[in-house]
Amino acid sequence: MKLSILDQSPVRKGGTARQAILETVELVKLAEKLGYTRFWVSEHHNTGSLAGSTPEVLIAHLAGETEKIRLGSGGIMLPNHSALKMAENFRMLETLFPGRIDLGLGRAPGTDRYTASLLNPSNTFSEHDFTQQLVDLTHYLNDTAPNGPNQKKIRAIPIAETVPDLWMLSSSGQSGVFAAHFGMAFSFAHFINPNGGPHMVKMYKEHFQASENRKQPEANFAIFVMVADTEEKAEQLQAVMDVQMLRIERGVREGILPYEDIKDYKFSEDELERVQFNRQRMVAGTPEKVKAKLEDLAKNYGVDEIMAVTITHDFADRIRSYELLAEMFELGK
Repeated sequence: MKLSILDQSPVRKGGTARQAILETVELVKLAEKLGYTRFWVSEHHNTGSLAGSTPEVLIAHLAGETEKIRLGSGGIMLPNHSALKMAENFRMLETLFPGRIDLGLGRAPGTDRYTASLLNPSNTFSEHDFTQQLVDLTHYLNDTAPNGPNQKKIRAIPIAETVPDLWMLSSSGQSGVFAAHFGMAFSFAHFINPNGGPHMVKMYKEHFQASENRKQPEANFAIFVMVADTEEKAEQLQAVMDVQMLRIERGVREGILPYEDIKDYKFSEDELERVQFNRQRMVAGTPEKVKAKLEDLAKNYGVDEIMAVTITHDFADRIRSYELLAEMFELGK
């Protein structure tokens, strides 16, 4: 089983965005040492709880701090950007760090629609425009874009010898079909939506069409994972996420709370229903318990790679969770 990490640079209550980013830097070094396959960073906007807003900038720094682990976006929200500019950003990364860059693409805005409209005023949020962006991006990365006005050749600079590994990210809808059609790899965000993922991966594999850059389908899924040395500690980490998920659903985008702040929280009946649903998006427990659940999920998905998303108030808890996860799957051996 391959393990990877999706890190969102979470900001804790009382913490700072700089602190969160520096923790991401420390975490990627640990991930490489422990034997994780890839390390992705996300794109979120207009929120105080996640510091990751520009994956393309952060990836460059993280790649410079490591030697071999794959670095990528989980993901670039393509409708927020120009396809040409994203092609140039990731061609530059691929030129600097050949063979190590993943370009993970998403369709969701990573924020509210108003903020998304400010990021890209021409964003129509339409499936047609997203499809065209994928067509354009693929052309730019492979130097096959048609000529522009006056027969001027449009190229993404710098011209790179290799192409970033293209991934489509999804939590719903038809993105798996997009990935299959364009010959991309596919990652399902189970940590966002716990329903339908295995079916979407199956459909992706069945409809996959080989592309210039990928001949065989490849898929993984991302899930919240919290591993601790004791069941009591794991329950505390899960309780923090229970409350954090409720806060997000109410539109609260503030820092991650410590367990002490939520330990006496009384859930209403409606909140308890949401907690039960949201717990399908995560796996928490001691190593043996977590390993069994993850292996079952991987079997259902039909994949050999799991991407872990771990958010805790205390960075030491996050580090320990990834250490235990690596130990239980014997990474690097």
